[in-house]
Formats: sequence, structure tokens, C-alpha cells
Amino acid sequence: MNRFLFMPDSFKGTLSSQQVCDTLTKAALKIIPDCKCKSIYVADGGEGTVDSFLSALKGEKHYVKVKGPYMETMRTYYGLINDGDTAIIEVASCAGLDIVKNHKNPLLTTTFGVGQQLLDAAEQGVKRIIIGLGGSCTNDGGCGAAAAVGIKFLNKEGVSFIPTGGTLKDIYKIDTSGFDPKLKNIEILAMCDVDNPLCGKNGAAYIFGPQKGADLTTVYELDRGLMHLSNVIWHDLGFKVASTKGAAAAGGMGAGMLTFFNAQLKRGIEIVLDTVNFEEEIKDIDIIFTGEGKIDIQSLRGKVVLGIARRAMRYKKPVIAVVGQSEDCTVSDVFKQGVTAIFPINRRAEDLSISQYISVDNLRYTAENIFRLIKTMQNQHHN
Repeated sequence: MNRFLFMPDSFKGTLSSQQVCDTLTKAALKIIPDCKCKSIYVADGGEGTVDSFLSALKGEKHYVKVKGPYMETMRTYYGLINDGDTAIIEVASCAGLDIVKNHKNPLLTTTFGVGQQLLDAAEQGVKRIIIGLGGSCTNDGGCGAAAAVGIKFLNKEGVSFIPTGGTLKDIYKIDTSGFDPKLKNIEILAMCDVDNPLCGKNGAAYIFGPQKGADLTTVYELDRGLMHLSNVIWHDLGFKVASTKGAAAAGGMGAGMLTFFNAQLKRGIEIVLDTVNFEEEIKDIDIIFTGEGKIDIQSLRGKVVLGIARRAMRYKKPVIAVVGQSEDCTVSDVFKQGVTAIFPINRRAEDLSISQYISVDNLRYTAENIFRLIKTMQNQHHN
């Protein structure tokens, strides 16, 4: 039992997936020097998704100039893997919260640059595009990206424009005849870890708008715009997206990917597991380590820990979850779905505002104890 796979999510706000993997690896080698360790970094579709895929698979970054959230020219990148057959794009790379920082305004921001990246990837000859929908600063329903690939949005006067969150209400007609044919035969998978519908109290504007800088008045305006967009989509394109699960992702980009790009919305971890060929990776592994900042009711919706555990259970591989904290109400359900054991790392009853600064030490301490237990079991078995 000395072959380990480390495949954790990040601990939001404290540790990246790579930091967790590195700490677990050091702890394992310290306690069991002859062990074999393999790491696969995981990201949920937001910032870091490209790097995670590139760390797990051979590939390269492809740099491109696109339009940013306020139509400013910027340089960004996406990933090319599988000998250039697959592109990995992050919405956050050109329409992300980290770009706008203290200048958030979902009434004005656009996903236009995302569409430019999609086109550029198509021009590189890819057969498949994986797009991460996390971390956006936009609420344009993906209309900006659609405009970048040739779809026209017309107002009542018949004038074409690029809609943003604040001007969705002005869309009178959608003309898809100019959709760039280079994208038509490319499979597009969107990493989507939310179930929220496009509109309403659980929709994109109300649930995610405030973190993008929207006050209550703005949230109401954004929601009305998305509802209007959904009505025009239904009238012109025949898609019902207002209540579709996942449509709210990235300020309605989920809906945009479905309707304008014929994409599939899938759980991020499922796409990761399929892409890295998880079943092959675990063939010779004795124990899988995963983890996240908190095991709670959200975890049961199929995020990283449960996604890995469910796959591993098919092959009777034990899964240890190392987490920041766990909620008792969900633990029994987690065990039923393939997690063998859960180890919270916090050694003292401290608020996250305090413990986040010693997360590496807490993780190292917990990991070393886990590997001591494993080593003791090995020794007893050999004796």
C-alpha cells in the first residue's frame, strides 16, 4: 500500500490544488521514503483550469490577443493538449473577476474575448474545446462570445450591436446565419458546477450578480435582461433556456454555450476525469487522496471529492478525503458514495480568518499522521 494518487481540489482562499499535492507528497515521502506518488492538479473551471490540465497532460499554452471585459485589447492564453486536438479555455482568462478587480460592473462587461479564443482555437485545427465557466465578471448570457463568432443581435431599428448585461433588454432579433463555420464540427464541453436556472430568484443575476458588483437595483435589471434574452432565444431559435439547470453559470454563459455554440454542460470533475483517463491512472494505485476546503451539502452535488469517489468505487479503490472542515450532516452520505475516510486538517477550533494562515502546517501535520498510520498497518501486515 505505498502507491498514492493525489487529486485534490483547491481549498478556496487558502491552498491551491498544487500546494495540497506538494504538501501531501512531502509528507508521504518523509514517513514512507520508498512510496510512489503521483499528482493530478484539479480546478473547477475557473482560474487555474488551463494550468491544471497542462500539468496532468502533455500540452502547451497558446497566447492570443483578444478583447477584455471592457473591450480593451489584452493578451491571454488557452491550453492545447492531446497533440493539439483539444483546447482548454477559461472564461476567467479574459472575462474574469480578477481582471476587473475593483472596477466591477456586470451591466457593461462582455464575454466577447471568449468568442475570439474559441475562434482562434478552431483555426488551430482542434477537434474539441473544453471551456471552464467559473470566475466570470459578466452577465451577458454569452452574447458577447456569440457576437465574436458571427451571430448578430439586432435592436428594434435593425442595428447590430454587442449586448452586455445592461443592454440585453434591447435585443429584438437574433440572426445566427453568420455563425463562423469553423466552429460547426467541433465538440464543445462546458465545465459547469452549478444547477441554477438562467432567471429568477435562483438565477444568474440574483445568486451571482452581487459578487460581480451588482446592487439590488442592478440585480433586478440584469434579471429582466436575461429573461428578455431567454424569450428572444425561444422565439428566434426554439430553445427554452430560462429554467435549464446550469444556464446561470458565468452570468448566463451556460445558456449561451447551449444555444449559440451547441455545447454540452457537464460537471467539471467529470470532464477532468474523462480527459486525464482516470481509470488508467488508478490501475496501479493503492490509495487515492482527494480533498477540498469544506465537505458540505454542495459536495453531494457532484464536485471534486464525490466525483472522484464515485469513479474509484467502481474499481474498489480506497479514497481518503483531506479537508479544511466537514459538516456532520453530510458525512454519512459521503461515505455511502465511495469515500473511505475524512480527515479535517484544523487542529484547533479557530475561525477561517485565523486558520487560513497556517493551512500548510495543519495539512502537513494531518498528512504525516495519516501516513504514519498507513506505515504501521504495512509493518503489521509484513510481520
